[in-house]
Amino acid sequence: MKSKTDNGSARFVSVGAVIVCAGKGERTGLAYNKILHRIGRKTVLEAVLDTFSSPFIDKTVVVSSARDRSAIEEIAALYKNVTVCEGGSTRAQSVGNGLCALGMCDIAVIHDGARPFVTQDIIKESIDSAVKYGSGIAAVPATDTIKRVGGDGTAHSLPRAELYNIQTPQTFVYSQIKHAYDCLPDNAAVTDDSEVFELAGFAPRLVRGSYDNIKITTAADLFGLPKKLRIGVGFDVHRLVPQRALVLGGVKIEYDRGLLGHSDADVLVHAIMDALLSAAGLPDIGVLFPDTDDRYLGISSMSLLTEVVSKVTDNYGIQSVSAVVTAQQPKLSPHIPLIRKSLSDALGIETDKINVSATTTEKLGIIGSGDAIAADASCILTEIDR
Repeated sequence: MKSKTDNGSARFVSVGAVIVCAGKGERTGLAYNKILHRIGRKTVLEAVLDTFSSPFIDKTVVVSSARDRSAIEEIAALYKNVTVCEGGSTRAQSVGNGLCALGMCDIAVIHDGARPFVTQDIIKESIDSAVKYGSGIAAVPATDTIKRVGGDGTAHSLPRAELYNIQTPQTFVYSQIKHAYDCLPDNAAVTDDSEVFELAGFAPRLVRGSYDNIKITTAADLFGLPKKLRIGVGFDVHRLVPQRALVLGGVKIEYDRGLLGHSDADVLVHAIMDALLSAAGLPDIGVLFPDTDDRYLGISSMSLLTEVVSKVTDNYGIQSVSAVVTAQQPKLSPHIPLIRKSLSDALGIETDKINVSATTTEKLGIIGSGDAIAADASCILTEIDR
């Protein structure tokens, strides 16, 4: 890659990458290394190598365990300038082996193979920092309060504004990080490359990372899902009758019939409410808003949704809602953008976290005859830490 010297002239810098994949990944509960797990159509390792296949990376070494070497070599063969070497019994030994296999270059990027959500922007920023300052360590500000605990069990506060969570990539001048690993004692208890760099007398410099740049550690991480999540589903169906307004997702739709019910019979909102309530472990809408109670006679279902959201968000955050409306008629696709906006306002989440689609039953059954409309909904909630 090209960089500028202090006098402004351009020079070319050779950049190599070490991808560390020699661990076992036992905490995911898989029977195989997590970097071989598929996320969509590609493995975790392929996702990493796709990102590192960029114009500013000249060569890449993947560090593998002996057990996984053949599988990793098969993946590496799909990419240009990617080779595989065997790791050691510790992460530090594996990185040291990777740096030796990488050979001389100007800049070395070290990255965990279990971080498939890294971006080229983060990699590039870490390289630019290493060219200018000698190192570039991806990091994000700590969001939790962190305490230092003494031997007697007493806790001492630390200034959170000064605390960062360290990620990879961690990028260095190759000669300096190679020297740092060569000087590292065999019994040194180090947790990351910047610590090795610092022990050798160098000053690590942080660059902006990303909270999305997680390291896959547990089974939930494999699916990109929050750890404390709840999933809910809901379903509802109402008959179409004359002399009733048709309301879906809080939006009035011009049609010669509407849905029959104690309230406005908004079948889409009813399904979403039941999904939210089921995820939160609360009673369904038939219990909360019974059709024997005249307080709910003719009421807007959006008012009921507001009440449900209030109950649910006492303990949970709404991450996403997805729903399908099944109707032979009327055609609903022109109304979906307005429906999503209406639901977004009621749920208090962005429209891109709400999906609403429409389908038919190909003229089968009571819905196919045009006599009813049904809706299915699902949602993801995350537990709020108290």
